[in-house]
Amino acid sequence: MRRVAGVLCVAALVPLMWNETRADQDAAAQRVAERLRALRQEAATLNTREQTLLNELRKLELERQIKGEELITLDADLRNIQDQLAAAAARANVLRESADEQRPEVQQRLVRLYKMGHAGYWRLLLDVDDLQSIGRAYRTAAALTRLDRDRLQQHAQTIESLEGERRTLESRARAFSALQEKAAVAQLALDRAVASRSALMKSIDERRDLAAQLAKELEAAHQRLQAAVSEPGTGPVLVPIRPFRGQMAWPAEGIVVGRFGRQQAGRTAGIDVSRNGIELSLPEATPVSAVHEGVVTFAGPFTAYGNLVIIDHGGGATTLYGHLADRSVNKGDRVSAGDAVGTSGRNPGGNPALYFELRIDGQPVDPLQWLRKQP
Repeated sequence: MRRVAGVLCVAALVPLMWNETRADQDAAAQRVAERLRALRQEAATLNTREQTLLNELRKLELERQIKGEELITLDADLRNIQDQLAAAAARANVLRESADEQRPEVQQRLVRLYKMGHAGYWRLLLDVDDLQSIGRAYRTAAALTRLDRDRLQQHAQTIESLEGERRTLESRARAFSALQEKAAVAQLALDRAVASRSALMKSIDERRDLAAQLAKELEAAHQRLQAAVSEPGTGPVLVPIRPFRGQMAWPAEGIVVGRFGRQQAGRTAGIDVSRNGIELSLPEATPVSAVHEGVVTFAGPFTAYGNLVIIDHGGGATTLYGHLADRSVNKGDRVSAGDAVGTSGRNPGGNPALYFELRIDGQPVDPLQWLRKQP
């Protein structure tokens, strides 16, 4: 009679267990479906951003090509101006050489004029007696005076003209050099903009490929979950954790006081502390939840971690929950995302805290890159 009662009791529990499992599978399927929609929306957004970047890249490439042509034109104009400057300098040198050759003769004539007094060439008229000689002397004096005056004026005008040409050419050269420098700076900025957008395009392609890969993994998990829900007796389905990177809920509400990686314990202590996870400061007895579906592989005291719970999420992913005051799961239990694993306790220093660690393929990773961004 007792055996019959026991069988009936177990038979009564089976539907309850099935209903509970089915509810968990339904919740997991809904969570997977929501993440699938988010990944597909992300892929669509990335496609739009990629198209926008492609248009920007085409515009930048055109602007860069125009700037390149401008630089070529400016280089040619600058070389032309430099050639003109060289030619003007050469003409000035020829003029100076000619002036140097004529200078002794002019100086001698000036000396003679000085010796003859202020009257200059016109004293020659006083040295002749007859009218015919006076006429020749007058014409000679006038011609010499006009020749010297013309030479001096022509020399001065040529020098002034060459000096003006030189100043104009130097001014144009400075202006073209400034334009050339400005165009070069603009082209460099365009090169950097093109490189930046090309790198962003590469990043978008990588993110889109990753989103497609994660969506494929989730799609397979979603199909397995649907089969598990519709077919009683199907074993538990573990949802892959990688598609939920950056979207997982926090294990508890708290403030990060210990970050992942190697850090100094204090400004003056000079002691490096290496953490494989993060430490949260929070009130004692705060509920602690699983961040993802999985199976509990360890639940009990552990040196330096107090009460510790380790959950295997499949695919080489595990999470650790330490410094627990008490735990609500045992080894072998299957948990869903958001299920309670215990409450927070105190760390070895006596401060209310929770230790959380995430391992992917057996290696600890920064949990802050996997949990949702805190507001």
